[in-house]
Amino acid sequence: MSGREMPNHLPEGLPIPVPELDGLSAPYWNGLRENRLLVQRCSHCDAWQFGPEWICNACHAFDPAWTEIEPCGRIFSWERVWHSSHATLRQHLPYVAVLVEIPHAGSVRMVGNLLGDPLQAVTIGTAVEGCFEHHPGSSPPYSLLQWRVSSPRE
Repeated sequence: MSGREMPNHLPEGLPIPVPELDGLSAPYWNGLRENRLLVQRCSHCDAWQFGPEWICNACHAFDPAWTEIEPCGRIFSWERVWHSSHATLRQHLPYVAVLVEIPHAGSVRMVGNLLGDPLQAVTIGTAVEGCFEHHPGSSPPYSLLQWRVSSPRE
């Protein structure tokens, strides 16, 4: 898996992401804690999907399987955030939120933060790789997936 661990990007004091009470997204969150990116893939029709659902969006079969994928993709859309949605973020503006498309997983799309200079030039189609941000001291502990521009391959 190419995803790297990283120091914390987000400040303390934000609401902690936890799985729904019904456990639907628990495999996703547990995977992040293990440095693994999991998305759903239907074992009946092979369709990919994210966010988690109890039913396949393509063929309507129940309980799509969780499949590990490489945490890399391309920027599909982005926004530089200048106004915080939470008081804790006011001292951490601006930041860049990206919508990442993952071609090798049916082109599912995931939202996250783009690491690095918040004023960096951002280009649609830029290759990015996932980075796992762990918060083991939180109660409950949790992990997030952040994104950074991919290093050129040699």
